Amino acid sequence: MKFRSVFNITSTFLLLLAVFFIHSCTKDESSNLIDLTPQFTVDVTDLDFNNVVLNQVSTRQSFVIDATNLTNELIVTSSEAQFEISRDGAIYTNTLSFTATNANIDDKLIYVRFAPNNQNLGTIEGTVTISSVDAGTETISVTGNSVLATETVTNVQTFQNSRHGFGNGLSQTRTGSFEFPFDMTQVSKITMYVQLECPGEGCNAWDVFANIAVKNPLNASWMEIGRYITPYGVDNHQLERGFEIDVTDFKSMLSGTVELKSFVEVWGADGWNVSVDFDVTTGGDIAYPYYAIAEILQYNRHSLDGIPYGVPNNFDVDKTVTIPDNAEVTNLRTIITGWGHATPNDPGGRPCAEWCFRIHQVLINGTTGFVHDMNAIGCGSNPVQPQGGNWAPDRAGWCPGMAVPNRIDSFTTSMAGETFTFEYDLEDWTSDSGGTSNAYYAISNFVVVKSNTPIETPIVTE
Repeated sequence: MKFRSVFNITSTFLLLLAVFFIHSCTKDESSNLIDLTPQFTVDVTDLDFNNVVLNQVSTRQSFVIDATNLTNELIVTSSEAQFEISRDGAIYTNTLSFTATNANIDDKLIYVRFAPNNQNLGTIEGTVTISSVDAGTETISVTGNSVLATETVTNVQTFQNSRHGFGNGLSQTRTGSFEFPFDMTQVSKITMYVQLECPGEGCNAWDVFANIAVKNPLNASWMEIGRYITPYGVDNHQLERGFEIDVTDFKSMLSGTVELKSFVEVWGADGWNVSVDFDVTTGGDIAYPYYAIAEILQYNRHSLDGIPYGVPNNFDVDKTVTIPDNAEVTNLRTIITGWGHATPNDPGGRPCAEWCFRIHQVLINGTTGFVHDMNAIGCGSNPVQPQGGNWAPDRAGWCPGMAVPNRIDSFTTSMAGETFTFEYDLEDWTSDSGGTSNAYYAISNFVVVKSNTPIETPIVTE
């Protein structure tokens, strides 16, 4: 009996020991199992960029993605174009993706910035979404406030009392290099002022063609930014700052070191002292930070360099224009003045092309796109008066002692990526001068494109 009792006790002890051993092993193995669930985490839930000036970019912020066991790609997207994301803090976009392998290797640092680049001022809200098919979705709320920059005007002085004359070592033309603000993306407007003073020999007695041009650094050609007609024998001091001309269309050219040319078609040793300055306005309502401009036509070296009117000629007025893909606005800019005295006269004894009223057309793809009415603009109400000559009667779209109007023609669509044909069509009229050119239209015509992103120059071909 004692032997059996001892055996039972020993058996029971061994059984309990086995149970304990099995239980311990099961517990240890369970605690050492690796979690293979696909998952990721992000370390922030919201980013606030506060106030950022329109068309500028904020200081970058960032967040970290920690991913493990992903078997599908990880995608990061921004819901609003103004909130941009980047892998390296240099190249920004609105969508990023990582293969599952790359996502699982290291934590991912993602940069975010706020770049308000349209006219939606005020608070802009959006989300940055991080997602993977096998691990779900996380979102980060992003907020920024788009504000206008404080408007600031910088005055740039260029020609100062620059003498223009003819003969005796004088010149009709002056050139010079001048410094303009470099970052034109923050420029909302550029206004040019031209002041005339009489030299010691006196002001020239005639109303003559005059303009200001900028040198295109791409091809060294001169581009007419503004034209004016001198008054008969007097200066333009009645205007506080002289002739005023909006030259914002040329802001891509009026940047950094700029070469300008001033020309007055004066034929005498009297002539003019010309001063030119620019008000460059930064901040405020910047419609588009990026502009580009290209020449279409320029027959404008002087008054009689224009297109001969009413007689056969070989002047090329047909072009093909290609607009960049990211253009948001496209317009044409034309300056045109009629010169010369050819018959038959219009009613009232008005010869062409200085005095006759005509309607010209800009043909786009062979049909009328825009119309230029070369009619009276009110010479008798010119503030530069009295003048010494026949200043009051109306000319064909211009007046003595005034800036020549800039004719701005805006397309109803952006024309982005389109190619179109251009033709400047003078109103039909036949001169009876026996084929001699006695009437001319001095013209310059440019195509201007504007965008919220850097933009290439339009391409103009024959």
